[in-house]
Amino acid sequence: MTCHLRAYHNESKHAINVSNILPDHLRDDNRLVIVGCNPSPTAARTGVYYSGPNNQFWTLLRDSGLLPAQEAKLRNAALLPLYGIGITDLVKGRATACSSEVNGSEFKAGAVLLSQKLRALGSVRVIVFNGKVVYEKFAGKRCEYGVQREKLNGAIVIVAPSSSARAGRQSYEEKLCHWRTAASLMAQALRDTAGTISL
Repeated sequence: MTCHLRAYHNESKHAINVSNILPDHLRDDNRLVIVGCNPSPTAARTGVYYSGPNNQFWTLLRDSGLLPAQEAKLRNAALLPLYGIGITDLVKGRATACSSEVNGSEFKAGAVLLSQKLRALGSVRVIVFNGKVVYEKFAGKRCEYGVQREKLNGAIVIVAPSSSARAGRQSYEEKLCHWRTAASLMAQALRDTAGTISL
């Protein structure tokens, strides 16, 4: 079912109101869920997550081992659940060029909705927030990059530097380190699940 949300008013010329938002790709058997901020104008136009020419998201998934190279090349988020991965955004209803154009009420409403979505997924073991601002707006507190002390519905939380080309303070290798951690934790969760089933 396509979700239609009320378009929020924003004076920025960079803001694009979207009624047909990028769909979530979430399933009950997801072991890892990736949470972005909100769609970029490019993603809103193309209907493809992280479709900006300089966004490193799909390359990070490939190089971390979370996604085979051929699948990563397709940039098709609908294929992610086949590899135990789900994807969504904190704010779904409006595309902006940068997170600073998203207002507080949008973040607050998005946090409530995201919490509901994550609680409904019983198999998630790892949650990756793609960008520090995403987690901070969701949790309502400051954080550092990496694995967080607090779990979320029993899942390990990783805050990774944004894959956006705008986030240039961290090198590609620094960003990749966090995604490799996610891949390792997900692999461990799969091994644990397999062990439980075999018993």
